[in-house]
Amino acid sequence: MTRTTTATRDAPSFAEMFTPKLWTVLREGYDARHLRADAVAGLTVAIVALPLSMAIAIASGASPAQGLYTAIIGGFLVSLLGGSRFQIGGPAGAFIILVAGTVAEHGMDGLILATFLSGLMLAGTGLLRLGTFIKFIPFPVTVGFTAGIAVIILASQISPLLGLSPDDEPGELVAKLGALWDARADVTPAAIGLSLVTIALILGIRTWRPKWPGMLIAIGVVAVASTLIDLPVETIGTRFGGIPSSLPLPALPEISLARIVAVLPAAIAFTLLGAIESLLSAVVADGMTGRRHRSNCELVAQGVANLGSSLFGGFCVTGTIARTATNVRSGAHGPVAGMLHALFLLAFMLIAAPVAAYIPLAALAGVLVIVAWNMIERPAIAVLLRSGRGEALVLAATFFLTIFRDLTEAIIVGVALGSVLFIQRMSRTTAIYRDIPLVGRDEADTARSRDAHDETVTADPDIVVYRITGALFFGATASIGSVLDRIEDRHKALIVDFSAVPFLDSTGAHMIEGLARKARSRKVELWLTGTSRPMRRELLMHGLKKPLVRHAASVDHALASLNRRQALAPPAGG
Repeated sequence: MTRTTTATRDAPSFAEMFTPKLWTVLREGYDARHLRADAVAGLTVAIVALPLSMAIAIASGASPAQGLYTAIIGGFLVSLLGGSRFQIGGPAGAFIILVAGTVAEHGMDGLILATFLSGLMLAGTGLLRLGTFIKFIPFPVTVGFTAGIAVIILASQISPLLGLSPDDEPGELVAKLGALWDARADVTPAAIGLSLVTIALILGIRTWRPKWPGMLIAIGVVAVASTLIDLPVETIGTRFGGIPSSLPLPALPEISLARIVAVLPAAIAFTLLGAIESLLSAVVADGMTGRRHRSNCELVAQGVANLGSSLFGGFCVTGTIARTATNVRSGAHGPVAGMLHALFLLAFMLIAAPVAAYIPLAALAGVLVIVAWNMIERPAIAVLLRSGRGEALVLAATFFLTIFRDLTEAIIVGVALGSVLFIQRMSRTTAIYRDIPLVGRDEADTARSRDAHDETVTADPDIVVYRITGALFFGATASIGSVLDRIEDRHKALIVDFSAVPFLDSTGAHMIEGLARKARSRKVELWLTGTSRPMRRELLMHGLKKPLVRHAASVDHALASLNRRQALAPPAGG
């Protein structure tokens, strides 16, 4: 009654792999209805991106105008050339600490050069088809460094939140807190009040009117109130003199061998984080829509976007998860929505630039507090801490190294610890399950008893059985996930058999959770069979229970349950 699916497909050609999704969407047919949907989504995302782009730029040590340049140029190029149908590019909160550190050490020219070099590296990574290896980063590592970055962002906003003006604010966390404590006498009550009102308005609008642009409304209300009351707080106008009403002319950054060597570590860090962040964002969009991005094409687009941003005086561009999710929820049809979002931002800069001068910096700090809080994946952290000491160790090491050392070092150490943990667990698992080797081997037909072949198992297209053989860990989830993603929604049920899987880690469980949510959105019933007790524990901690999935002892048991339900179901039209 089922058929077993295998992953046999010719490898795509170079042209197929790097054809932008924009061309795919236009080839499908694009009419006025699609343009209208993309225009609404693009305007919605632009409203969200407007305050975020300026807030992230200021927190990074750049000007608000540079944040807009990054969102306009980078966002347009990401959507024009990208391998994701719904990706929105622009400045991201995850880059704040890296950008601020680069500006402090190498100045603004150094930041622009590092962005330019990062663009070349990202494009080269995509053209060499290395994007797939980014997916090998374990789930606890991504959760850990994202939470660490969020803590750093929160710490960076203490000064504008409280209206402090320290003589020297170091980038390192402990030293920063000491400098802020020394400047505590400069606390401005008006700044604290504006920050709290901004946060309260955003949270209130999100609760009672979730479809309204909470961040923009909060910024507007606070800016008007601050101006009318004439509060003694810093604004974009008093700090930066406002923002220009036009784009600058493109220009190459100053390039010399000595400068390249000096900013190369920053460029590598931008490349690593940009690749991870953009592909994570594309995966989120895939999970929300059931579509599938092409990682290498996306990295090439991210590279070109960074090159373009640097030419116009902007900084690092990457895929942004919150804005991409907003794009999907707003009903976008394809990449045109992202391109229109950039054009809407350009229109704002051309028409309403003088208004931005009245925005208090304390209000933008309140926006970033919300952004940082949302970056901390609290449910995922709770699951990983319950999953065992190994996952907790990887999570904690990545988190604390991100805060107190360096992001690149945190990711390298996290991946190394994850690999050691996998090897240790596999050595123990192999000893217990001697009949389930890591790599399947040939055996004689008489080696074990087998039931007679039932040809009906491969005849009915309504149910698909997918059997996984070998360990399902962070290094294997990319390939297995790509096969499962290709299962079409015309099937009524999908059975994933784990009877030949000796080991499952948190990254594998997270991948299955994403598959389950995608199956539910497609109205495909998902069954997990043959799971051992440790696997079931890991899967249950990730929420893989009824009604999201169903568990059965074996494929035969799952088929029997489906057969009984089909027999009891009333006939169609009856």
